[in-house]
Amino acid sequence: MIRHETRVRVRYPDTDQMGVVYHARYLEYFETGRTELLRDLGLPYASIEARGVLLPVLEAHVVMRRPARYDDLLTVVSMLRELPTARMSIDYEVMRDGELLVTGSTVHAFTTADGMRPVRPPRELMEVMRGAMEASDPQPATIDAAGVTAAAGRP
Repeated sequence: MIRHETRVRVRYPDTDQMGVVYHARYLEYFETGRTELLRDLGLPYASIEARGVLLPVLEAHVVMRRPARYDDLLTVVSMLRELPTARMSIDYEVMRDGELLVTGSTVHAFTTADGMRPVRPPRELMEVMRGAMEASDPQPATIDAAGVTAAAGRP
């Protein structure tokens, strides 16, 4: 799993008449988290688009558990749990001081920029994501007959 945290400060225009973050703003927070996750991997959206590939949203899901309010400092956790195929799914958690406020997910398609036809993810993107997945998934430990602990596949 690839996991990334991004901080977002709730601005006054993000709130509604009830004084809480307007529900559609969470999709913008998700976009910020997703964009920064890719940037942190060395894959800013601009570089993906420069290859003629777009990532339109096919599905978006938001579950609000507790409200966020003006000036709250939120942590948007973005998680890529599996490697993309023709689609990429990202899960999100929005937290305030460790308290879970919102969960959600988005599903994106890889498409051509000139006709929005489905395409496979760019090879470089897949290589980077595969490496990040392998680096983030700890190897299970094993104990040999001598009682020596080692990660699986390593002496």
